[in-house]
Amino acid sequence: MTSSSVVDKPPVRRVAIFGGTHGNELSGVFLVKHWQENGAEIQRTGMEVKPFLTNPRAVKKCTRYIDCDLNRVFDPDNLGRTVVEDIPYEVRRAQEINHIFGPKGSDDAYDLIFDLHNTTSNMGGTLILENSRDDFTIQMFHYIKNALAPERCPVLLIEHPSLKYATTRSVAKHPVGVEVGPQPQGVVRADTLDKMRKIVKHGLDFVQLFNEGKEFPPCTIEVFKVMEKVDYPRNKNDEVIAIIHPKLQDQDWQPLNNGDPLFLTLDGEVIAYKGECTVYPTFINEAAYYEKKQAFVKTVKIKLTAKHIRSSVLDQNT
Repeated sequence: MTSSSVVDKPPVRRVAIFGGTHGNELSGVFLVKHWQENGAEIQRTGMEVKPFLTNPRAVKKCTRYIDCDLNRVFDPDNLGRTVVEDIPYEVRRAQEINHIFGPKGSDDAYDLIFDLHNTTSNMGGTLILENSRDDFTIQMFHYIKNALAPERCPVLLIEHPSLKYATTRSVAKHPVGVEVGPQPQGVVRADTLDKMRKIVKHGLDFVQLFNEGKEFPPCTIEVFKVMEKVDYPRNKNDEVIAIIHPKLQDQDWQPLNNGDPLFLTLDGEVIAYKGECTVYPTFINEAAYYEKKQAFVKTVKIKLTAKHIRSSVLDQNT
């Protein structure tokens, strides 16, 4: 490996940890509130780490959102909307978050945001990647996956030409979604919280090592790339008429092949998967996605390779 093939990346100095983007996903809410009171656990030499409660009104009511989904409104139209009296609360809040941690897409934006979420689906401790060419974040995910092994830590790549997420964390140069489940809405489980806490710890450890000058050679990780969202079968009144089949329930990240059962009607009819290639469903039967007309997300497995990276400026504090 010659030094000329090493990619110099700027050090990561400003990091935020978001909790409560959805007010009823309580692992992140509890952790962020704890770290706001006692942040020693998340502080690292040479960088600022800011825990932040993103949707305090929704947290107070223990509901996903007040007017609309905060995790879908960080697009140019909403961030640029004129603030009038009847503007949705979450759009106003998005503009405030963009002002504090952005502006999105600018040099002034925070370097890294961990956005902490829970799911009712059996996804385990999942990392969400937004950009398949983000060498720094892929290297971080490789580090976290190795630190957690043999426990699985799937990576979901949400980069898609037509599915635009416009997430809260997308304000940062390096957005990181942390999605841990299964956990019911409005409930906090110790095992789920611990899994989330470990992911954040290892992520911060990686950033500190990077800032201190450690080089990370090329690495390859397996990711699950979002292909499409699949709705429940519905009648002419747009009502759900079939539920997730027991053989699919809780089988997030497991292979789904042509002919495998997907849905079950209340009359006992099995609706099978029709597809030529193996897919890997996730967010199966997620409670929050009924309103989004989404029974699960179809993904395919691909490999991503990150380049050899190092910090372009060695940490002055080491």
